[in-house]
Amino acid sequence: MTQQNQSVVLVKRPVGDATPDCFELQASQLEPLAAGEIRVAVEYISVDAGTRTMLQGEGFHRQVALGGVVLAGGVGRVIESQAEGFSVGQAVRGPLGAQTIATLKPDFLEVVDDAYGELSVHLGLLGGSTGITAWIGMHAVAKVSPGDVFVVSAAAGAVGCVAGQIAKQAGARVIGIAGGSRKTTYLVDTLGFDAAIDYKGSDVSERLKALAPEGIDVFFDNVGGEILDAVLDQLALRAKVVICGAVSQYGHMNRVEGPSMYLRLAERQASMEGFAYFHFPELIPVAKEALAEALKAGNIVMPEEILPGIERYPEALSFMFRGGNLGKLMVRV
Repeated sequence: MTQQNQSVVLVKRPVGDATPDCFELQASQLEPLAAGEIRVAVEYISVDAGTRTMLQGEGFHRQVALGGVVLAGGVGRVIESQAEGFSVGQAVRGPLGAQTIATLKPDFLEVVDDAYGELSVHLGLLGGSTGITAWIGMHAVAKVSPGDVFVVSAAAGAVGCVAGQIAKQAGARVIGIAGGSRKTTYLVDTLGFDAAIDYKGSDVSERLKALAPEGIDVFFDNVGGEILDAVLDQLALRAKVVICGAVSQYGHMNRVEGPSMYLRLAERQASMEGFAYFHFPELIPVAKEALAEALKAGNIVMPEEILPGIERYPEALSFMFRGGNLGKLMVRV
């Protein structure tokens, strides 16, 4: 068994973008397991937008201490166990951190099925902050009806692409907002969205007016900022806005850009509701089962982009915030 761990640690708090110089790759010797601990060889590390809020010492999520291992979800296999219920060879998912070998008490770890091929699927379509978030947001909050005009931002991301597919299956007309022709083409040609708007190459407000002249019934927002404002201005009567995330604002949580068009909510009897998947614990197993069935049937897909090597985690984080990835972004250890 490897006796050394490599981990990505935070050496300075980012101001604005989380640049690679905020991190260092450090090696450390493994200590003997204590009673109740397990050791996991990490195979895939999740690269998530929410990580940005953990790096700056304040925010919605847990915080990464200076000199501490960057907090990240992961999936891997147990290589040593002193904990009841966990045995060598089991595949597990949970807060493993940005490191090659995780040593921890398994209080928040979950044994996962390795029958789906690569374990990466448990951070992608079957992941809590990705596919499960999309499923719960759509079924418990958005509640799309046939004929609705449904718009989703960050539509080519891990959450947005699943939300859009669920909306399409519910009979909605689906419009995705994403950055770049590679993404918009994928949304329409591969996922079957009715239309897609490239926010980098077009005026989002004008495109929404052209594509949804009667207004938008449901907006599933992962971005915030200017895109949220553009959609608020085009809401239909009794529309619903679902706040899932605000990736455009995570770099400056102490001065988040609020919507300037919020009075449209009053004018159009619209509502805005935020959520996180863990607000609905009773639905998590339901979502897992539904997504697993959809995966087997091929009814919902999630593209994965995977960078090889633990040393590329800082690069992957920057890549995500530049809007580079299609689907779920991960690092393969």
